[in-house]
Amino acid sequence: MRENLRIVFMGTPEFAKTSLEKLVNLKYNVVGVFTNPDKPSGRGMKLNESEVKKYAIANNIRVFQPVKLRNNEEVINILNDLKPDLIVVVAYGKILPKEILYFPKYGSVNVHGSLLPDYRGAAPMQWAIINGEPKTGITTMFMNEGMDTGDMLLKEEVEITDEDDFESVHDKMKEVGANLLVETIDKIIDGSIKRVKQPEEGTLAPMISREMTKIDFNKNGREIFNFVRGLSPFPGTYIQTEDDRKFKIFKVLYEEVDNLDNDLSNG
Repeated sequence: MRENLRIVFMGTPEFAKTSLEKLVNLKYNVVGVFTNPDKPSGRGMKLNESEVKKYAIANNIRVFQPVKLRNNEEVINILNDLKPDLIVVVAYGKILPKEILYFPKYGSVNVHGSLLPDYRGAAPMQWAIINGEPKTGITTMFMNEGMDTGDMLLKEEVEITDEDDFESVHDKMKEVGANLLVETIDKIIDGSIKRVKQPEEGTLAPMISREMTKIDFNKNGREIFNFVRGLSPFPGTYIQTEDDRKFKIFKVLYEEVDNLDNDLSNG
């Protein structure tokens, strides 16, 4: 029964909040939430709470914000108090050490934004768009100590069209992820979940730094088009002029033209 399974949820941004909201609305027993510490942002450097924290507080769920997880006796004490049967991790932003991964009876389940084993890492949706993939998707998995290398559970594909950018793919994926998480947990509860071991080989999707967001005009038009939309609206791409001025670019148009030489010669 859903209400008998004690769940600790770990997540931070809007993508994770959608999954938490789904669990709460369907009456799963979420006994505690871990999220990243509040961060200063904006011109006034005001401390901002994560979307997951704001939702948890509004729904009277206990919130914990440890700076670190590894070698943290306080975190273990919290888990001893919460007594989770399952840990659910959705875009938390921290690596779980072994003592936390395997703490619950059922271990730890992750909602990952790619069709594993492709795009393991912190930015799978962005890199799928940048690389011109026609589709991506969600994979749920039992977590292990590797980087997104645990046994796969369920998958669902999501189409990427030329009209998509990171924001639109993100919004589709967060809904798919929440629904797939529910299906995964229900199958864990009734014992019908099947584990599929991942191959060792897989592609990586490393975190994107601001230094990586400059448009490279040595790339072709399609590559630039994919690059811009893969990083739009956040963090955005930029161009730099010869006098070192920078301009943010959030959208470009791309059109393939047949017989370009003939078109140019005809004026």
